[in-house]
Amino acid sequence: MTVVITGASGHVGANLVRALIDKGRPTRCLVHVNCRALDGLDTEIVPGDISDPDSLRRAFEGADVVYHLAACISLSMSDWAVLEKVNVLGTRNVVEACRHAGVRRLIHFSSIHAVVQEPMSVPVDESRPLVASRHYPPYDRSKAAAEIEVRRGIEKGLDAVIINPTAIIGPYDYQPSYFGEALLSLARRRLPALVTGGFDWVDVRDVAAGAIQAEAKAPPGTKYLLSGHWVSMCDIAAMVTEITGVPAIRFVLPLWLARVGAPFIQAASRLNGKRPLYTGVSLRALKSNRHISRERAARDLGYEPRPFRETLADTLRWFEENGNFTRPDNLKIGESG
Repeated sequence: MTVVITGASGHVGANLVRALIDKGRPTRCLVHVNCRALDGLDTEIVPGDISDPDSLRRAFEGADVVYHLAACISLSMSDWAVLEKVNVLGTRNVVEACRHAGVRRLIHFSSIHAVVQEPMSVPVDESRPLVASRHYPPYDRSKAAAEIEVRRGIEKGLDAVIINPTAIIGPYDYQPSYFGEALLSLARRRLPALVTGGFDWVDVRDVAAGAIQAEAKAPPGTKYLLSGHWVSMCDIAAMVTEITGVPAIRFVLPLWLARVGAPFIQAASRLNGKRPLYTGVSLRALKSNRHISRERAARDLGYEPRPFRETLADTLRWFEENGNFTRPDNLKIGESG
């Protein structure tokens, strides 16, 4: 039976499609613009847009399972309009198209950012409420609102499961992602400074495997946090130096000072035509809860993330093999001098 993936050409999608193909599953990929991440794969490519209900009905026809990954990611406090259109109304369209097509199960990809992080002294689990206040970044609120759309579909009889990954890192990051850009800046020694703080990082391949297990094993209507390991930005930079041989960045800003300078960094990035990595939103995220429970996913799905250093080395190796950067000693990652 056909498995449909929305957002298949993104970072998570590129890994999920490969994992499904490896399991012999027939896949159909809904692609909006760029399908470079799917080149050469044995999969059906269908042009479509989650903002277009008719294209979704056509894409979902005959589908057994839908993995809904398509979303807009933003590190800005001023992108609510586009985030609502894509993340919220787009998810509503996906839910209705699944019901119309008689899809057996929907796996909806949400985010750890959709749930309230406070109190910081208590681990975050699936019982945490969704963010709602305008005090939270628009992206966070949009992912929370998208979960509500899925819950409404469940109330109408749709079999759906929600998964909330933490910050994703890993290979097949073609665009690249925001954190992929940060890693490349470290590897090229172009990041002007490090900041204190960190995040819970999870391997994209573990997220894909967890989602596939959720499809197979999760009770209808359940939700799973797919976490990895909390690692500081300074520790990541040190590992990048160890793995690549690129000299370490010595300049470290405290978060409070980085937040003061964030508006100027954003303005400079806009002038250069680049996406800013340090924004008020991204810096706020580096202060989020360090303790994300994966107990439910471990119990129900057998979920267990691999070591972070392994993930980081594999990611840097993929970037190197993909031509994104070159080690200063011209050796490939994993080779000895």
